[in-house]
Amino acid sequence: MNIGLMGGTFNPVHLAHLRIAEEARESLGLDRVLFIPAGDPPHKPLAGEVPFSQRCEMVRQSIAGNPAFELSDIEGQRFGKSYSIDTISYFRAQRPGDELFFIIGSDSFFEIGLWHRYAEIFRLCNLIVVERPGRPVVDPLAALPVAIRGEFVYTAGTHRLQHASGPFVHFLKGCPLDISSTEIRHLLANGRSITYLVPSTVEAYINTQRIYPECL
Repeated sequence: MNIGLMGGTFNPVHLAHLRIAEEARESLGLDRVLFIPAGDPPHKPLAGEVPFSQRCEMVRQSIAGNPAFELSDIEGQRFGKSYSIDTISYFRAQRPGDELFFIIGSDSFFEIGLWHRYAEIFRLCNLIVVERPGRPVVDPLAALPVAIRGEFVYTAGTHRLQHASGPFVHFLKGCPLDISSTEIRHLLANGRSITYLVPSTVEAYINTQRIYPECL
């Protein structure tokens, strides 16, 4: 099976997250996309200290009814920081016969050189880099960290990179939805509507649980 792995704080999950997952699923023929909320994100503090359980519940509600989307709580089962390499390694061991595709936005791809043991990610799975508004990947090789650039070959015809060990990095246009979790939290903190930015079930859950009463 072709399995997509999509991590994030999902604080909260929003329609751009769902659209990125759907575009990746459709473009690369993925059988499943696993949404993986971060337990303890390593790069920045979790705004509002929203519990893992609530972020999982928002994801669960947002993907209900889509048989290709699943929730994984694996990062909440581990202690310490939620590093992507550990999660990918876990699924690689659990699914030895499957093809794994790690889904990230182009904004994250430009910063991947700052990630923990980032070079190992390219050996363990394929990557799907979905273009985010204002962050096009014009030169894929130049966007890679210098330390590993020589391990890749770029094929213009297919618009993808191939690592020396075999896996590919695919670049997808699309997802013009300029929505961010930060923007949503700002709107909520100022008493404004988030309708049409998140699924209606997620909006109702946020309001009922009062998850972001004064969170910026």
